[in-house]
Amino acid sequence: MSTKEVVYTHGHHESVLRSHRWRTVENSAAYLLPHLRAGMSVLDVGCGPGTITADLAARVAPGTATAVEVTEDALALARAEAAERQQSNIEFVASDIHALDFPDDTFDVVHAHQVLQHVADPVEALREMRRVCKPGGIVAARDSDYSAFAWYPALPELDEWMDLYQRVSRANGGEPDAGRRILAWAHAAGLNDVTATSSTWCFATPEDRAWWGGLWADRILQSDMARHALDSGAATEDDLRRISEGWRAWTAAADGWMSLLHGEILCRS
Repeated sequence: MSTKEVVYTHGHHESVLRSHRWRTVENSAAYLLPHLRAGMSVLDVGCGPGTITADLAARVAPGTATAVEVTEDALALARAEAAERQQSNIEFVASDIHALDFPDDTFDVVHAHQVLQHVADPVEALREMRRVCKPGGIVAARDSDYSAFAWYPALPELDEWMDLYQRVSRANGGEPDAGRRILAWAHAAGLNDVTATSSTWCFATPEDRAWWGGLWADRILQSDMARHALDSGAATEDDLRRISEGWRAWTAAADGWMSLLHGEILCRS
């Protein structure tokens, strides 16, 4: 196993999982969908609560999906999702993305969603993803690009949130602007036949604003990000409360709009 330290900025507070459990293959991996076939074997690295993993498993059945998280505790979230859906074609393995515990040439598709921005060495991670992918298989990854997020109205509290997130994420060894770097990382990892694309999430309806703004108003106060910010001195409790209120102000704005850019790569192994 790799000795590289990985500090996951967000943690697994309910306010974080509220976001992660919303993710599906359709809204988070549409670029991969045309390449999935029944009978494939898929590895989902950094599976989180497993909603995307479960969707992948359904798409490739009677093939299999293997869910990977760095700890058994984190993996328990995906196990629970699979049990709730009564899916039997999902396997679960605790492993480090820098040193995946699988033989070479094991999977038809190796996928990671919102993972490379949090790991110690994204280039090494992509090399490992390619190593366990069969010749002719697919390595696919999608990551946010925080500096490219756009919103209206222009609230100073959201600018403060962005600056704080950038500082906390980088202090933990992450790269919050991973989306724009993902193609360069793929090339540095020696991946060939790489198709790079982008896509967005957009939150503009009252319902979407209430959900997205509400979870961030809670997240900035209660998630591991808040703890990291306080422990490092990057923010005070008053700062976090002010940012939280900024999110609630954005939620209440009749013209509130937000778009989140993501970079994507699809590589033939």
